[in-house]
Amino acid sequence: MKTPALLLVTLVVGMAPAVALPPEGYFELKPGVVLESGDSWSEGGRHFRLFGVQACLRGTSYTDKAGERRDCGEASLAVLAAYIADTHPICAQIARSDGTAFVSCYATIGADRLDLANLMISSGFAFASLDGRGLPHHAPYAVAEQAAREKKIGLWQFDDVQHPAILLGRSASGGETTP
Repeated sequence: MKTPALLLVTLVVGMAPAVALPPEGYFELKPGVVLESGDSWSEGGRHFRLFGVQACLRGTSYTDKAGERRDCGEASLAVLAAYIADTHPICAQIARSDGTAFVSCYATIGADRLDLANLMISSGFAFASLDGRGLPHHAPYAVAEQAAREKKIGLWQFDDVQHPAILLGRSASGGETTP
């Protein structure tokens, strides 16, 4: 027969919640990774980028409502950092190119699982990435971007924000942007 103390320990241990592990092939995007931009990060010597997303380029600027120049890339990066901290995304690699793992991630908000790339784009702090022909790598992201632009959400509320593809196109000689 178990003693009351041993019975209590058995009950408490038996009632402990199971630790939810990411599904096989997925990994958790945890706070503390080295954010390189609003669409990419590194961890443990590996480089990751959200598939289909182009963040504002660091070093480019926009003019806020107070007339101050702000770094557009830093704004994208800050929003990605907030989403990581608040939603604990789960990611899976979907492609690899030139040492970069392109990933798709979902964020959990309440009981909902939402596409992290779509959150960044629909909140107006990232853009749909385009290929060398100017077509989106993932068409639904272009639709989300257009809706954010029309509603003047996020960075789209500022008149001088430019899609990074325009700036990248000026610096490249017709080269293809990465997914």
